[in-house]
Amino acid sequence: MFRSNDIIAAILACAFGAAAFAQQSSAPPAPSAPPAPLMPITLVGDAERGAVIGQTCTGCHGIPGYFNANPAYHVPKLGGQNADYLEIALQGYRRGTRGHETMQAQASSLSDQDIADVAAYFESFDGEAERGRTRASAEQIEAGRAKATTCVACHGPEGVAAAPQWPNLAGQHETYLLEALEQYKDGGRVDMVMNPLAAPLDEQSIEELAAFYAAQPHLHNTEP
Repeated sequence: MFRSNDIIAAILACAFGAAAFAQQSSAPPAPSAPPAPLMPITLVGDAERGAVIGQTCTGCHGIPGYFNANPAYHVPKLGGQNADYLEIALQGYRRGTRGHETMQAQASSLSDQDIADVAAYFESFDGEAERGRTRASAEQIEAGRAKATTCVACHGPEGVAAAPQWPNLAGQHETYLLEALEQYKDGGRVDMVMNPLAAPLDEQSIEELAAFYAAQPHLHNTEP
């Protein structure tokens, strides 16, 4: 009885497989699947070793208010950022699903252990909570607060992440947040959560969200 059931199941599987093959052969090729979501690295990070590897990073991230030339925005502050998120970000640059040529080049040679160590190093920085650089008006900031309700589940009500795999946004520079949201909107950064959330945002909404998070104190600079 059981063997008969097994045979029937095998026949059905072959039949369905053949039908599927026939459909595939006559249909145009399906679009490639999106890359698998990145996860934090399970290795324990060594902050002391990360400080050595991260010396290269201080040329940009160690200078308060340093400005990226093209496109033009303030380089993000990393002090007070979550190590798990930094690991995901660096893996994205290494894989090429985050668009920035310099960061892709820097990350391309990093092993998983290197990434874990660098992330642990930047998370270990002590500092006073700061606001990001912004020229936004109080009206823009409050408008951003009202529009940030969708973001609360991951990034918290004031921009401090609810879980370590997500970034803290409070205190980040406004121009960097603008650039990040634009990249999520146009696909320059690939993320299965952020891409559909950013896609419908208009320019005004992006500006107001960036203004709100920049005005909340949390992240700080990482001067060596």
